[in-house]
Amino acid sequence: QVHVVESGGGLVQPGGSLRLSCATSGFRFSTYAMRWYRQAPGKERELVAGIGTISQITNYADAVKGRFTISRDNAKNTVYLQMNSLKPDDTGVYICVAIWGAVNHWGQGTQVTVSS
Repeated sequence: QVHVVESGGGLVQPGGSLRLSCATSGFRFSTYAMRWYRQAPGKERELVAGIGTISQITNYADAVKGRFTISRDNAKNTVYLQMNSLKPDDTGVYICVAIWGAVNHWGQGTQVTVSS
């Protein structure tokens, strides 16, 4: 059975940091590309960051470049999103997705709220 479970969200002040984790099981994690999306109220879901498999090439939305870092630990079947210099616009539900061709495994998301 496939599991994709995000954690690490919460309330943080502007300028603060959070580290999100996405723990997975039930599939061969190392062969899946991993992505973080976010869904903000009243906005479309947007791709925040992605990381490849063996090469671990990363890509980021322009809005988070230089502030967010995606990484993966294939031994732990986990992907991370380190978020620094957070802004109120970063508020939303952050969702982890595992991708292998047409196969996608989605998590339920973790809420991040950036507010003073």
